[in-house]
Amino acid sequence: MFFRNRFLFLLAVAALLAVLSLSLQFLHLIPINPVKEDGLNSKNRKRIMPNPLTEPPAIDPIYEAKFYCNIPSIPERSMEGHAPHYFKLISVHVLIRHGDRYPLYAIPKTKRPDIDCTLVPGRKPSHPQLEAFINHMSKGAEAQMDGTLSIMPRYPSHSQCEMGELTQTGIVQHLQNGQLLRNIYIKKHNLIPSDWTTKHLYLETTGKSRTLQSGLALLYSFLPEFDWKKINFRNQWSTIFCSGNCDCPIRNHYLEEEQRRQYSLRVKNIHLEKTYTDMARIVGIPTRQLRASNPIDSMLCHFCHNVSFPCTKNGCIDIEHFKVIKTHQLEDEKERQLKKYYYFYALLATHPLLNQTVSRMQRIADGKKEELFALYSAHDVTLSPVLSALGITEARFPRFAARLLFELWTDGKKNKEHYIRILYNGVDVTFQTSFCRDYNKHYGKLMCPLEKFVHFVKKDMFSPFNSTNYYDACRRRPY
Repeated sequence: MFFRNRFLFLLAVAALLAVLSLSLQFLHLIPINPVKEDGLNSKNRKRIMPNPLTEPPAIDPIYEAKFYCNIPSIPERSMEGHAPHYFKLISVHVLIRHGDRYPLYAIPKTKRPDIDCTLVPGRKPSHPQLEAFINHMSKGAEAQMDGTLSIMPRYPSHSQCEMGELTQTGIVQHLQNGQLLRNIYIKKHNLIPSDWTTKHLYLETTGKSRTLQSGLALLYSFLPEFDWKKINFRNQWSTIFCSGNCDCPIRNHYLEEEQRRQYSLRVKNIHLEKTYTDMARIVGIPTRQLRASNPIDSMLCHFCHNVSFPCTKNGCIDIEHFKVIKTHQLEDEKERQLKKYYYFYALLATHPLLNQTVSRMQRIADGKKEELFALYSAHDVTLSPVLSALGITEARFPRFAARLLFELWTDGKKNKEHYIRILYNGVDVTFQTSFCRDYNKHYGKLMCPLEKFVHFVKKDMFSPFNSTNYYDACRRRPY
């Protein structure tokens, strides 16, 4: 009897505690699910930009593919141009990947995806400035364009896309980018004076129509109806923008080592090899030939444009094939971070471009009013090594129309002090960089001192090669 009464008493107490706990949660007196974000207690962190997307807990190839496609939808909210009111923005350096394009490779013995590369304002995705952009591009005879850039088409115009050609989606992506940057840097910060001239801009692109057209689309919505006489696009022959400093044997050595690592990982993946074998059977070619045709490039185009994967009399390539290859890509990116081959390659590949950026920042910090807005229209193979060299290891592989920005600020209270912010697709990644990560931890600052970026580019980038300059580093292996 004693034990029965005691059991009933404990049961009643438990029920009372349960009711009390639920009541407290309902009244928000205690958190239902107390979590930390980025190492900070949620009650001490003010979210400026809530993220409407919920990322999956593990690798999800479909989620990542949709992110990569970057289909234009609602206007993007970003963190560009954010600073205390007493800070002044004095220059911006933008590195973009071209927008959505037609594949560079075709899957042998299959029909190419049927995509129209003419620009039709009434067709989705579209943009309010698309029609005006088309009209303005037809008036560009007075623009200054280096080399073959002058004879390239200024917007895509083929009813059946050519290989590697920018699509309407790609144009719209960069019209959106340019409009976003205009709202922030011109309307809010007055970065470019109303009487701007050629000297206020620095424009550079590779010799591909998709990068030139992407740059023009962004520039048009950034400076609507710009005067063509003030536009001077420089032609960069190298996808890593190394200009006259491309001779670097050790860089090439580490790129080869990285390619061997990729090959080794691929041949170890039995599931991947079975997928390639099955796809090769469907299209009727040897597995090796299919693998060499880089089928994921074409498959991504089908996926991004909602076009069915190709079929033959032997069957159809399907979403399961796509998932396997895309998953392998994501796993490869993770392993690449663990190995150092790509990192060493990236340091040497990107130094000329970063050195040019730093030198421009220093000139502007010294009072020069030239090249206040620099735009480099480039490729994924340009942005990816820059992210790696900077130490931003958590960044996703550059999606279509990805943008990486370097902002230069001056402290209005201390005019001689200059700071930078680095943003990737609108997210502030300044303190993910190797050279400013510890500064943030110790001082809790909002920005990174320019001198830290300068020291990194002028000295620290060579340290792994036991060197003090680019020339020697290009001829010595790391420790």
